[in-house]
Amino acid sequence: MAFVHDYLTQFGGAERVLLELHRLYPEAPVYTSLYDPYAFDGRLAGIDVRTTYLQKIPGGVRHFRALLPLYPRAFESLDLRDFDLVISSTTSFAKGVFVGPRALHISYVNTPTRFLWYPDEYAAELTPPIARPVLASITPWLRRWDVEAAQRPHVLVANSRNVAERIAAIYHRPSEVVHCPAEIDAFAPEAQVGDYYLVMTRLLPYKRVALAIEACAQLGERLIIVGSGPDERHLRTLAGPSVEFAGRVDDEQRRHLIARARAVIVPGVEDFGLVALEAAAAGRPTAAFAAGGSLETVVEGETGLFFSQPNAQALAQTLRALQAMAFDPTRLQAHARRFAPDVFRTRMTALIERSLHEFWRRNAT
Repeated sequence: MAFVHDYLTQFGGAERVLLELHRLYPEAPVYTSLYDPYAFDGRLAGIDVRTTYLQKIPGGVRHFRALLPLYPRAFESLDLRDFDLVISSTTSFAKGVFVGPRALHISYVNTPTRFLWYPDEYAAELTPPIARPVLASITPWLRRWDVEAAQRPHVLVANSRNVAERIAAIYHRPSEVVHCPAEIDAFAPEAQVGDYYLVMTRLLPYKRVALAIEACAQLGERLIIVGSGPDERHLRTLAGPSVEFAGRVDDEQRRHLIARARAVIVPGVEDFGLVALEAAAAGRPTAAFAAGGSLETVVEGETGLFFSQPNAQALAQTLRALQAMAFDPTRLQAHARRFAPDVFRTRMTALIERSLHEFWRRNAT
């Protein structure tokens, strides 16, 4: 069997999912468009990573977003005829590979292709800005290809009910939900809780970090913002002295910051929302906007509270309510445990085995 992933140029949630999937078949190769080994700090050591011809383009790894028009053909050119099982892990192009006539293709979809279907969210990440009109000009063609490519896998798996609804709306296909794994074993409650609230996300306009800045300012509370992105300069103009921009942090810093936070704030609409589960594993509650994946990762009154209006006043009111509540770390951790990596692997193994059985039965007739 073989895995296919969009690109291995940065390490994030989609890549964590790929690594968990690969644990099911540790000898399998991973096909991808581009690979930057320096972005993974040895996490892919020992894995057979095979790239497309895009790897040979000078500067392609660094400027991988500039190659958007080239990805469809690159993935279609991959020769996967020797494999009887292909699992793609995708947010964009990997689902579009061709497999052999007797091969089963299962695609784990972290989100429908964001820059095509949610351009307001993605545009701020495009660099340089001159790329934006170019993207707009090719979007109709890429959308047609994306919908066609989404019909190629035999089975679609969504990382959340939220994403399953998006898949149905955009690709007009059903999908099975297997929640993506949270590395909960790395987190634990700490004896001392700090005096700050915490936002941990890419700094993009649609993440609505400005709401957290304004809400904490209204309450006179300290806020730590972890992450980087094109919206940082604007956010700094909004922030007062009680707001700290921590930038990127390593895994150990991440664990301690979450475990010592009064609460984690999720002000935007997330596809899934791993940070709320990491907070629960550390015994800390979450204040989240009541939409998207947060509705699956936060339990109202048990692991956190929701705010339903996307404004600072509503968030500030929710933070006040959190301050008056006591959350049971044991119940928080029990909730997080439902999304543990071993649970993910067990569910994926069952799905793969069932899908293979059904596929072989159909092909035997």
